[in-house]
Parts: sequence; structure tokens; C-alpha cells
Amino acid sequence: QVHLVESGGGFVLPGGSLKLSCAAEGRTSTIGAMGWFRQVPGKERELVAVISDSGFAEYGDSVKGRFTISRDNAKSTVNLQMNSLKPEDTAVYYCATSVFTIPLSAGRYDYWGQGTQVTVSS
Repeated sequence: QVHLVESGGGFVLPGGSLKLSCAAEGRTSTIGAMGWFRQVPGKERELVAVISDSGFAEYGDSVKGRFTISRDNAKSTVNLQMNSLKPEDTAVYYCATSVFTIPLSAGRYDYWGQGTQVTVSS
């Protein structure tokens, strides 16, 4: 079992920045990839970014060049630095872990955090 706790969400003006953090507890030795997804009401959960245990990262098209994912394997943490935020980035952001190397589909993730709200608005 892996327990994930997210932090760092909040309200920000368009063009601003936020940093999300996620800490994993429990059987962290089973973790392969760590990722961030986001979801708005009425829509499917969308991949934001994922990083393998070796540091290889993939990003969703809508955040490339603006968001950066990073990971500390020793601490079992993953961060998401979000810059140049837009109103369309408003969503609940979820941290997730997978035994797979670099899964892009939400269905391949085993454990999920409780979610943290990010609101981008003027």
C-alpha cells in the first residue's frame, strides 16, 4: 500500500506560478513512475506530467514548456512547478504512482492522492 499526500494548491493570477508537492509513504519500493493528473467537472482525468524513477519525463501537450516535474527518490517525493499559468489550468490536481516505467494512461496508476485545487483567475 502507498499513501500519497499532496500540497501546494491554491489561487493564482493568470501568468503566475505555483508549485505542487506530493509525498509518498508506505511501500515506496514498489513505485515506478510518479505522475500528476488533473480533472475538471464533467471531463476525464488528464495527464499533466509523469516521471520515471530514472528521471525521464513526459508532459501533456497543453503544459509543455510551462510545467516541470521533478522527483526525489530518496525522499519519495514528486514536485510539479507550474509557470505561466492560464485560466484553463484550473482543475483539481492529483498525484499518482504506478509500478510501470512511464505510463501515460490513468488506468495504469495504482495509487492516488486526495487531490489539491488549483484556481487560475483574474
